[in-house]
Amino acid sequence: MPEPTKLVVFDCDGTLVDSQHMIVGAMHETFREAQLPRVSDSQVRSIVGLSLNEAIAVLIPGLNSCERTDLVDVYKKTFYRLRVEQDAGPDPLYEGTREVLIALKEEGYQLGVATGNSKRGLARVIAEHDLEGLFVTLQTADGHPSKPHPSMIQTAIAEAGSRAEHTVMIGDTSYDMVMSVRAGTYALGVNWGYHSEDDLKAAGAKHIASFYNEVPSLVRAWIGNIA
Repeated sequence: MPEPTKLVVFDCDGTLVDSQHMIVGAMHETFREAQLPRVSDSQVRSIVGLSLNEAIAVLIPGLNSCERTDLVDVYKKTFYRLRVEQDAGPDPLYEGTREVLIALKEEGYQLGVATGNSKRGLARVIAEHDLEGLFVTLQTADGHPSKPHPSMIQTAIAEAGSRAEHTVMIGDTSYDMVMSVRAGTYALGVNWGYHSEDDLKAAGAKHIASFYNEVPSLVRAWIGNIA
């Protein structure tokens, strides 16, 4: 039987791109439009990575499903208005992102994304930064339970023809780390995103990277070089 491929899965917001200003701004505007009490920036950052429905449930416990759905719709319209109608620029890639993605791809690793973002939102990020062709599997909130459920990673592994023990999940939130642990993959946290190093470690991160150039050597050490 052929050897399984070796897979590296990345979160998007807070890991590939710095989308903090858009997410925080859109959430504050959503709460204003809905006449809800303001939440802090840190509260908003804490829910990055969850699906929108789950994020709203964390920020405002006690809402029924219809109320959450209505608020999610307000957020989506607000985000679109800020992004498109007001012509906000693309969320920037973190330093070293492109170089590491290309290096891993050229070494023969399969790359994927598992994000709480929507399919449309992820497609926009990929197009804005000319990342087409780098990823063999793209998993979004549209087709899965919210993180930290392992469904996104499990599906990514199946689509890439890999195995859990040959997969690394890279993310900036505790949700990414718990998802990785539940899927049986290696959990690599990054400290340039939205959750603290302590939170990442408590959630099961095997290591915390401070710079993107640390990633390739960790991938090789954990799941091996490509023969």
